Amino acid sequence: MTPQPARSAEQRKKDTLDRLERDEDVWVATAGEAGGMPYLVPLSFRWDGSTLLVATPAASPTGRNLVATGTARLGIGPTRDVVMIEGEVRTLTPEELPTGEGDRFAARTGFDPRRLATGYLYFRVTPQRVQAWREANEIAGRELMRDGKWLVAD
Repeated sequence: MTPQPARSAEQRKKDTLDRLERDEDVWVATAGEAGGMPYLVPLSFRWDGSTLLVATPAASPTGRNLVATGTARLGIGPTRDVVMIEGEVRTLTPEELPTGEGDRFAARTGFDPRRLATGYLYFRVTPQRVQAWREANEIAGRELMRDGKWLVAD
């Protein structure tokens, strides 16, 4: 199978932003404060143009890890067209969500944790590093954001 030609950084950023707008699910990788076993789960997300919002039970390994470390690594898309995001995490209770945010999350994901008996928390992930690549010919230059700043102009 012949790989597609490598995309420019500008096209990769455009494709990344498109994926954030239209995809519904993200792989979320976390680990505890003292390291330990990494934990990986798929979660639905909502992108607001600058952050991703996810929700998971407060008592789950992912919930506990996100609260403890305030960091996560996210993977969106298939392995041959992946977006990897390292982000800082802010924990929010359902009551702390800005007005309408819970409704927008539920409408986008088809899932409303506020209606469940299990105690859920929301987590706002602010990207600090973003990488995107399809094939080996895109490994060089895969970094699109560093230290929370896009390396590619709009």
